[in-house]
Amino acid sequence: MNPRVETDRPSDAEGVQTWLEEAGVAAVALGFVDPSMIVRVKTVPVARFARVAASGVGLSTLFNVAMSNDQFALLPGYIDGPSGDIRLRPDVAATVPLAAMPGWAWAPVYQFSQAGEPYPGCPRAFAHGMADAVAARGSSVQAAFEFEFSVGLRRGDDTFEPAHEGPGYSDIAIVANHDFALDLITTTQAQGLDLQQFHPEYADGQFEMSIAPRPPVEAADAAMVVRQTVRAVARRHGLRASFAPQVGPDTGNGTHLHLSLWEGDRNLMSGGKGPAGMHQRGASFVAGILHELPALVGVTVPTALGYLRLRPHHWSGAMQCWGTENREAALRFIEGPTPATARGANIEIKPLDGTANPYLAVGAALAAALHGLDRDDRLPPQTVEDPDGLPDQVKAERNVRQLPSSLSEAVEHLAGSSVLRDAMGEFLFETFLATRRGECEQTAGLDDDELIRRLRWRY
Repeated sequence: MNPRVETDRPSDAEGVQTWLEEAGVAAVALGFVDPSMIVRVKTVPVARFARVAASGVGLSTLFNVAMSNDQFALLPGYIDGPSGDIRLRPDVAATVPLAAMPGWAWAPVYQFSQAGEPYPGCPRAFAHGMADAVAARGSSVQAAFEFEFSVGLRRGDDTFEPAHEGPGYSDIAIVANHDFALDLITTTQAQGLDLQQFHPEYADGQFEMSIAPRPPVEAADAAMVVRQTVRAVARRHGLRASFAPQVGPDTGNGTHLHLSLWEGDRNLMSGGKGPAGMHQRGASFVAGILHELPALVGVTVPTALGYLRLRPHHWSGAMQCWGTENREAALRFIEGPTPATARGANIEIKPLDGTANPYLAVGAALAAALHGLDRDDRLPPQTVEDPDGLPDQVKAERNVRQLPSSLSEAVEHLAGSSVLRDAMGEFLFETFLATRRGECEQTAGLDDDELIRRLRWRY
């Protein structure tokens, strides 16, 4: 997964096929992430890998309007019926053996038409395009997803029995799960994911882990391999893992996104004269994301389930503001005030959860950030207090407000975003929007318990 680890791997399809075979791989899972963050997989024998890298495998276009319940949000003029097929081509350079599933490899894909043209609904191509747009402006981005997930038993009545009952961050929770935890840590390292830290979180059965930053598309690829690794290791121990934003009334999982902007070897999030030590370009990058947040959450919190978590006083980033180390702010800034920490300075996007397609999430965040860069946006004063408790006058001065509190509200903000529409392109934007509206219709009228029950094990 990490090119810094796999320095001796071949780069051509036939060479990678041989490399996989020598690593004991028998089957390659071609993973496509749909708009509802359900990972759809086509599997090929490793002996066909090089051929498939050139020609692809077929998949119905309907999966580009798939919803979390396996139904399709048909959209006249875009995807409106059973006809149509795309080709999934694995990215040879990103294909990796799976440490948690010996004999298997994982290959993220790009989508193409039957005629061999890039398909406009491809989320990974969108993320790649946004990373290229950053590069065209003489900069680069480092990105990392931070994962919260719940581990436990799935009982016959579809209830969740957590693997620990806290306390949060405690050795008690680690001792109760030390076999699982050690297996996950060593398997993650064997995968080349460069684990930074792992710990039990506050909620019962909840854990958190973070991995090293990478370029944006690689970060989204790594996010998919992390999820596969967690699930497979949990199953080895007779457990189930869920990345759902709500697995019970008191358990909310986020999948936060960390971003930093670079010019060459210089991190523009530190060592500058702008807000909190940012360089002005770094501050404009952050300001673009901050301004677009009400629409952006339609991409980063794309299911009704996520809005059970996205509330003030839940450390979920429900308030549109930024602040240094403020866990109630939607954008938490992690500063790098010393030479030892300067390279680690970054902005954390907190209103993002495990139902978000990571390619769409990182691509949309970069689109918003680029808009801020191009306009040389300025950040408002930062908020270090609890933003929900600020006087109304202060909120108005800093443009602090609560982000959408429901999927339907977020969808309307997204629909009105020319920034994201222009960046995603008409086809990807409209088909994604259709799936979000479809999710609204499918979940309308459900109480919280039923919503959790329906979606808890989909993620």
